[in-house]
Amino acid sequence: QIGADCHIRSSSVIGNSTLGDGVLVRNSCVIDHATVEQGATIGPFAHLRPQSHIGREAHVGNFVETKKTRLGDRSKANHLTYLGDTEIGTGCNIGAGVITCNYDGVDKHPTQIGNGVFVGSNSTLVAPVKLEDASYVAAASCITKPVPSGALALGRAHQTVKPGWVAKRKAAQQKNKKV
Repeated sequence: QIGADCHIRSSSVIGNSTLGDGVLVRNSCVIDHATVEQGATIGPFAHLRPQSHIGREAHVGNFVETKKTRLGDRSKANHLTYLGDTEIGTGCNIGAGVITCNYDGVDKHPTQIGNGVFVGSNSTLVAPVKLEDASYVAAASCITKPVPSGALALGRAHQTVKPGWVAKRKAAQQKNKKV
């Protein structure tokens, strides 16, 4: 079913799905057994797999894949993201390159993201995990434990800088070539 005033761009494939009024589907999207609510924007090159539900005025951007995921009203996942078995509240921002790690090799596990959550780019959310309302995840974090409401989670190593390392490495390589 396709609602009124929808715009569906070229090379998109939509099957067994429902699109609300005013939905924009940009070029080369695949939407299969999914629901897209009023005013949402999908793509380009997005893949909504079965049981995906995209809320009102939400954005699923380029090279984003969803599977058994609910993206709340006015939430955004705009770039290079995989969201599987995930429940996302309203007004969230899911950064570029975010991955929900929902499969442990045996079972699928859910990720729960509350309202107003910000997930920084290139973060991995290892399910089962819950990010409560208004929490933040710093870019490039690996999150394996719950994040309380209003908290900032950082799950990455501290940066180390080794001055002169390149010159030492090149000298060692040259020495090894002479042997």
